Amino acid sequence: MGPSYVAGKHSRPHDEFSGAGKVSLLNRAVMMTGLNRVRLAAAGCALLVSAGAASAADDVSRWDGDARSAVRLIAGSPPKAGAGATLRAGVEIRLKPGWHTYWRYPGDAGVPPQFDFEGSHNLKSVEVLWPAPQSLPEAGGISIGYARDVVLPLAVVPQDRNKPVVLRLKLDYAVCEKLCVPAQGRAELALPKAATTQDAALAGAEARVPKKVKLGEGGTLAIRALRREDGAARPRVVVDLVAPAGAAVELFAEGPTPQWALPLPSALDGAPAGLRRFAFELDGAPPGASYQGAVVTLTAVAEGSAIEVASRLD
Repeated sequence: MGPSYVAGKHSRPHDEFSGAGKVSLLNRAVMMTGLNRVRLAAAGCALLVSAGAASAADDVSRWDGDARSAVRLIAGSPPKAGAGATLRAGVEIRLKPGWHTYWRYPGDAGVPPQFDFEGSHNLKSVEVLWPAPQSLPEAGGISIGYARDVVLPLAVVPQDRNKPVVLRLKLDYAVCEKLCVPAQGRAELALPKAATTQDAALAGAEARVPKKVKLGEGGTLAIRALRREDGAARPRVVVDLVAPAGAAVELFAEGPTPQWALPLPSALDGAPAGLRRFAFELDGAPPGASYQGAVVTLTAVAEGSAIEVASRLD
């Protein structure tokens, strides 16, 4: 609170203007001047601290949630001149230890997060990027998601890059321990024009987003081949991939639309030397859909790396 003035508070009795009173007034003046300097210095420090805190808070929204989970928006620094109009932001989900939430395809059970950015200001488009997930055993099946706090990066394109963007998010998601419960979070954040404190968190999350490569391409982690086999009781897809020696590998399969529910690929023995082999049954297509020519997205996750391959089934 700044200094205030109250009328009449500093009036003095007339006898303070005698000789002794003048000394007293001078002492008071010196004392008050020193005290005011201290107060001004303290106020200045408080303003600096307050300004610093406000600056740090400008790149994150408040948390919205409960003891099990909470959601907030975070903002990255604006792009450098000539780097394009895309802005960096993220949805951060905080989870209580022992709880998990779901990937864009939740597996055998679960609910994928649903993002609603209606009401945002100066927003042309926003793309949610998904860090590599993990398989999560649950009663009755295997789900896919995140077992610890996660940042989902956002690629934000403004309508007018010369005007500020305000993100307004409504997120519907689910969190599970032994039982699953629905959750909802709301967040609002004006993306700042200055550098932020969230670049490292966003860069770490972006580095965990699977790299999109073509079938047969890649380095130490690559999907070499995908083929359909019709000899089993139900047709299946067999996938051969290469991965770092000794690394734990997980493979996830998605159909052309969210309405598909393909099984989790299982590791098979008998792969050729230097390869890992997985397979999943062609099951889970929505009514009326055909597997012939359907585009399947495969996400392979190994230690410290992940790739995504889209391929058409013959």
